[in-house]
Amino acid sequence: MRFPLFFDAVSRRAGLPTAQAATITRAVLQTMVERMSGGAAGRLPDELDGYLAGTGPGDGPGGAPGPADFVRRVGERAGTDEATARTGTGAVFATLREAVTVDEFREMVARLPRDFDGMTQPIPRPDDA
Repeated sequence: MRFPLFFDAVSRRAGLPTAQAATITRAVLQTMVERMSGGAAGRLPDELDGYLAGTGPGDGPGGAPGPADFVRRVGERAGTDEATARTGTGAVFATLREAVTVDEFREMVARLPRDFDGMTQPIPRPDDA
C-alpha cells in the first residue's frame, strides 16, 4: 500500500482529515518503534519506513511503556487531544493489519509490550457486536 492510500484509509477509519491522519500515522509508527523490544526495535517493513520521515514534536523515548502513555505520546507528537490520538491510533493499527503481511504484523506486535494487545486487535464491525 502506498503512503497516500494508507493515509486515506486511516482518515476514513478515524473520521479525520487526510492531513491529520498522516500526522497521526507518523506519530503512531514512531512511537511504536520506540516501544518495540528486541534487537530489531528500530525496523518496520520496508514499505513503512518512509512514514517516519518528518516526525513532529516530542521525538525521542520517554514515559512508561503502557498503552495510556503510548496514546499520550502520539497526541504530543501529532499536536492533538487524547481522544483524537486514541481514535487515530486504533485506525493506524487496523490499517497496518491490512497493509502488511500477516507475518509482518505478528512480528511487529510480538515486539510490543504485552499490555498492547487490546490496541492491536481489529476494530469490531457493527455486525460483530
